[in-house]
Amino acid sequence: MTASMTESLAEAFLDQSPECHWIAGADGAFLRAYGDTSSVFGKPAAELSGRALAEVLDPAAAALWRARLDRILAGETLRLRERRGCAAWYITMFPFQAAGGAMYAGGLARELTPLATAERELRFAVLSALKAQEFERDMVSKFLHDMVGQNLTAFGLQLDLLRMDLETAAPQSCSHIGELQKLLGSVMEQVRDYSYELNPSAVERAGLRCALDRLAARLRTRFTGVLRINVDPSLKFDPKIATAMFQILQEAVENAVQHASCSAIEIAVKSTRSGPSLEVRDNGKGFDPGDLSAGCRGLGLLSMEHHAAQAGLSLSIDANPGSGCAVRAVADGGL
Repeated sequence: MTASMTESLAEAFLDQSPECHWIAGADGAFLRAYGDTSSVFGKPAAELSGRALAEVLDPAAAALWRARLDRILAGETLRLRERRGCAAWYITMFPFQAAGGAMYAGGLARELTPLATAERELRFAVLSALKAQEFERDMVSKFLHDMVGQNLTAFGLQLDLLRMDLETAAPQSCSHIGELQKLLGSVMEQVRDYSYELNPSAVERAGLRCALDRLAARLRTRFTGVLRINVDPSLKFDPKIATAMFQILQEAVENAVQHASCSAIEIAVKSTRSGPSLEVRDNGKGFDPGDLSAGCRGLGLLSMEHHAAQAGLSLSIDANPGSGCAVRAVADGGL
């Protein structure tokens, strides 16, 4: 078989492979692309070859893939998982050196739709555990509110009666009772706060703005950066949506505080044509949501997806390395 026949056979193999392949140069241009790349890049292979990332992708996607390309050319090998609609793709990108010493980035993507049975079972198990945890937290919250809280209130009333009885007979004891009442008041406040944190359905009773104020007070004890909260006061919330949004923003804010190394967090709740929308934005180090090696798809993200699905919200995460992160949840159809 001649060299030209071998090359033709290799081209046919790559073009007809169930995987798609591509080669990119340091200038950010696709040198060659093979197979059906439309599910990964939104363009067929013929429209990618010879064109730069910025020419064929929207600005956000181009910036993300440019950051990935820079990592490859610096010597990394990336393993990613991307979703496009109902399809899921496993992507490997790696550096390679051609004759003459020039460095290039190679990539291949294989469709994972439907997802592996083991992954679906694991996801189901984690979601079941989250639901069980919600039930247990609700039970503990009710116990603190109905039993502990009410008994502490009754104890406070008894101290009031005792203080009134002793005002004349033993006035010196009244100051000690007053100290006990102050201590009791502090304990009651802590029990109420903890009961509130355990049971997010309290958002339905106190309102989202009140819940956000409590969250902000707790955050400021350990976050020294700027925290901005903007809630449209005219918004009317369905209790189910309000609770889900609070759960999502709690997870998003916690991730920002613990992992983003940010100096500013902004929370905005406003109205859109389809209904209320939530955005939590930070100016931290960002991340690549598709990077499997970075462990970005942890329990926090799964929890956000769980609460969004329960309330019929659409969830999106806009994050690029070095440019912060924005988590958005809106009434279904608003993204």
